[in-house]
Amino acid sequence: MSAAPAAAVITGLGSAFPDVYDQQELWDDYFTHRYRGDALSRRLFLGSGVRTRHGVVNPRREDVSDWSTAARMRRYLDEAPPLGHRAASEALADAGISAADVGLFVVVSCTGYATPGLDIRLARELGMAPTVRRLLVGHMGCYAAIPGLGAAADFVRARGLPALVLCVELTSLHVQPAQEHRDLEQVVAHALFGDAAAAVVVVPDAAHGLEVLDTTAVTAPASEDLMSWHVTDHGFRMGLSPRVPGVLAKHVEEATGALLASTGADITDVGGWAVHPGGPRIVDVVEERLGLTPAQTAATRGVLDTRGNCSSGTVLLVLDQLRRGLAADATVVAMAFGPGLTLCLALLRHR
Repeated sequence: MSAAPAAAVITGLGSAFPDVYDQQELWDDYFTHRYRGDALSRRLFLGSGVRTRHGVVNPRREDVSDWSTAARMRRYLDEAPPLGHRAASEALADAGISAADVGLFVVVSCTGYATPGLDIRLARELGMAPTVRRLLVGHMGCYAAIPGLGAAADFVRARGLPALVLCVELTSLHVQPAQEHRDLEQVVAHALFGDAAAAVVVVPDAAHGLEVLDTTAVTAPASEDLMSWHVTDHGFRMGLSPRVPGVLAKHVEEATGALLASTGADITDVGGWAVHPGGPRIVDVVEERLGLTPAQTAATRGVLDTRGNCSSGTVLLVLDQLRRGLAADATVVAMAFGPGLTLCLALLRHR
């Protein structure tokens, strides 16, 4: 008889951030001039739910809006590896394992390209074995940590070896050139996003941590134009329709219920919610549709307030905050949203 698959358990989390900057100062010193003091732009920018965030580029000191994509990618290669190294090292230390023990290294990023990629460079610098398997997840956007986590969990169950998932996003490299007309989608994008690296270590059969039970995905039909990330001559340009919260509202309750159904649980049984802070209205919609209290989304709003939306790694930052107060055997739902329009979820259990 074959042995039962190993349980895939998150035992280590780590994060790293570049310099911090203040949202009000960004508006006063840079974006107010860019948007000519426009009152609606100001309201959207300062009403984004973000108080401070991080960036390898602070536009108050360095305006990259007219840089070519090639120049931005060179900067990405300078900045992303050390940030990723710090987050991965912290997660490995938190899990109490060596990089040499890692069997699969998953690197997630939608804000930069390089071949050979960050996975090659960081595997070497962290001290992983030459035989380590690598997976690079690119251009999936804000929900990409969950497919990365799902692949890592499948590997751990099948192979009985640890896996490391690292998200590195440098959104500050993609400030877009100024436009003659007011572009409110760009105002919102420039207001929300920050830079970060976040990592998780998944190990087989650990006694303590967050066991990954399942991951799922739902893509709203004919929603491709609502959220996009286009490569242009001047970096990557975000498309972000104001219709996103409304479309999300139609799917989040059913998708969450389907995820929980496999365990016989329902929404009232969930002891922790790691909701991606895509923006304040998106968090509002999740609260409304799932009947969550402000206390249940406090970790989400706290990350939005102090870090902004850091794309793929943000849900891991929320999970890191959330895990500190979980009860034994608590069921946890992590969810993130991105291009497609796609909703990805992970079902976890606290050990």
